[in-house]
Amino acid sequence: MKTAFIFPGQGSQFVGMGKDIAEAYPEAHRVFEEANEALGFDLKRLCFEGPEKELGLTINTQPAILAVSIVIWQILQRAGIHPDFVAGHSLGEYSALVASEALSFKDAVRLVRARAQFMQDAMEEGSGAMAAVLGLSEKKIIDLLNSLHIEDQVFVANLNCQGQTVISGEKKSLEDFMAKAQDMGARCVLLGVSVPSHCPLMNHAGTLLQEQLRSVQINQPKISVVTNVDAKIITEQDEVLPALVRQISTVLRWEESMLLLIKKNVELFVEVGPGRVLSNLLRRINRQSKTLNAGDRAGLQQVLTQLS
Repeated sequence: MKTAFIFPGQGSQFVGMGKDIAEAYPEAHRVFEEANEALGFDLKRLCFEGPEKELGLTINTQPAILAVSIVIWQILQRAGIHPDFVAGHSLGEYSALVASEALSFKDAVRLVRARAQFMQDAMEEGSGAMAAVLGLSEKKIIDLLNSLHIEDQVFVANLNCQGQTVISGEKKSLEDFMAKAQDMGARCVLLGVSVPSHCPLMNHAGTLLQEQLRSVQINQPKISVVTNVDAKIITEQDEVLPALVRQISTVLRWEESMLLLIKKNVELFVEVGPGRVLSNLLRRINRQSKTLNAGDRAGLQQVLTQLS
């Protein structure tokens, strides 16, 4: 049976994530110690104790989710559980690249902290936003953006699954779009982020990220990685950097990525990291696909029992 490990992105965080796993698997503390050393602050305390507001800051959220995901990944790896493919949603792509050994954990945790800072600095605080649009096709969203003449201010950002598209852009224009879309029968949910990811407003952040990426060692992936921006499999080290740079300012093709893995005969998807966002999306993409969650001690134990 072919398996894929899928790694969550921003929005899956919660105070206490990883704590019950670290209590059961003391080796998990080594990952947090490595992260603390790389970042210069106590990331473990922030994950386990919060406060929620501090954990929710983009510059903290991104390395925190990465660290918890890699804790879980290492436990699965030590148990001899190895996937055929890896993929990560947005930030989660860095976790996937660590799992494939294309990036070291220490480099990745520094990169995502810098990535978050570049994203945060790209726009004035509170001027950007993202929203999930439920019930409108991508084409109808684009048509509405064009009719409102805000196609250079608000953009399609995430194609998550049929009927769920995330838009990203300048907050005022995005709120205007939401009002019109709701008049058309759509449901719109403003996301709890202040950075409009996966759109051209992040182009400058991408330029800065590229410089940062050039300063780290990128290796050939040992496990095939499905990238967000192209929904394609990469196996060569020279494909990693451009994919990560484009990802920050380009639409994220999650549904296509999952359909590609299904086409490659993946039968089991294991969500490796906090929360159940990706498992829930996968059920909407393909109800026949089997999913397991390893985001807490009980879920991790289930995965270990079934796959060891």
